[in-house]
Amino acid sequence: MDVVASVEVPVSAETLFAFIADLSNYPSWLELVHEAVPEANNTAAKTWSVELRARLGVFARSKRLRMVRTTCDTPNQVVFERQELDSRRHSAWILRAKVTSTATGAMLETNLHYSGSLFTGGVLERALADQINAGSEKLIQRLSAK
Repeated sequence: MDVVASVEVPVSAETLFAFIADLSNYPSWLELVHEAVPEANNTAAKTWSVELRARLGVFARSKRLRMVRTTCDTPNQVVFERQELDSRRHSAWILRAKVTSTATGAMLETNLHYSGSLFTGGVLERALADQINAGSEKLIQRLSAK
């Protein structure tokens, strides 16, 4: 499953990138990310314990992941990928965020890739897309208030 979304934000590309390059900021604007806590040994601020939650009517799904920032090309692109420490095989979760300058601020384009079966199906995929769209408005409000 791949969910793609984009939003234009009336701030500089550098300001937008600094905000989205830290997963700790995501719960404030993206409902899917319920919690993102830097790991204790996170000296370079690149590993987080993340809880994802999705609700569809009375049904809810929750998943805890260890996410690592694998790419940080300031101020253009950041990539977060699931990297668990156990020896088990896990579904891929990859979040790519690309920032480009526009005439009125910056454009954020995100791609969330998931290879598993817990969060699948067209209805749930649509619910995730709706969460991302609602999050876009929160992101604009959050960054515009700074």
